[in-house]
Amino acid sequence: MVKYSDPSLKVFTLNSNKELAQEIAEHIGISLGKNSVMRFSDGEVQINIEESIRGCDVYLIQSTSAPANEHIMELLIMIDALKRASARTINVVMPYYGYARQDRKARAREPITAKLVANLLETAGATRVLTLDLHATQIQGFFDIPVDQLMGVPILSDYFQSKELDDLVVVSPDHGGVVRARKMADRLKTPIAIIDKRRPRPNVSEVMNIVGNVEGKTAIIIDDIIDTAGTITLAANALIEQGAKEVYACCTHPVLSGPAIERIHNSKIKELVVTNTIELEEEKKIDKVTELSVAALMAEAIVRVHEDASVSTLFD
Repeated sequence: MVKYSDPSLKVFTLNSNKELAQEIAEHIGISLGKNSVMRFSDGEVQINIEESIRGCDVYLIQSTSAPANEHIMELLIMIDALKRASARTINVVMPYYGYARQDRKARAREPITAKLVANLLETAGATRVLTLDLHATQIQGFFDIPVDQLMGVPILSDYFQSKELDDLVVVSPDHGGVVRARKMADRLKTPIAIIDKRRPRPNVSEVMNIVGNVEGKTAIIIDDIIDTAGTITLAANALIEQGAKEVYACCTHPVLSGPAIERIHNSKIKELVVTNTIELEEEKKIDKVTELSVAALMAEAIVRVHEDASVSTLFD
């Protein structure tokens, strides 16, 4: 490992992404900062930073994946500890930004949790947020501090390019994901198709129609989050019924809760490609699931932020 020369750059992690954090630190060429996360007997989080960070630029890696509330509290308490220990900057690296699906009032008397989490991070003392594939890009505007949003599409696209599949079509599972699908299609030089669906209630979807030609083609469905896998498996079935030859699926954030793994195992999906923004439990690492790493991308972004270099080239 080539050591990074600036001792003012410190990388810490909490409990959500330990393996990814270790990989990021190795790419940068530093050791992870020393800290401990414990619990009082009633479950309250107790954090201790075990080295001096006075005047340092700290990069704190934590996704707000399941258990989301535990990980959010760990993150907020650690930010407070860093602020009180006189860190120069506190850069929150969130590979997966949870609570992002409630980004507007879709119905009366609903909260906007994406904004609430932004408020909590700022109030705790974060000075920058570095994240990957926000569920809705307007969440960047919920912050009054800099937000750098990296993209998972290049990593996923490069993987499919290496497979040398023929006669491809990139499929968006809904109208909201068309921009993401178009970016992948541009990289793979393929047409796109769109699943026209409706969602009568959260985590439930119904396929209404397919816009675009998929007959005889190898379809790649791309999404940012796969949660219960209801949408993605219904989409795969619909594509096969419309004459698609094979169906692959990919996403940046493999939430994969509840019946997701069983649905994917029993589905028409040949392979599900995900990234490690969320740590996969062993029982989710089935033969159909391929995991790619975002560590090199995030490490490069951290170094560029620290050195006041451009990050925008990494967005593509």
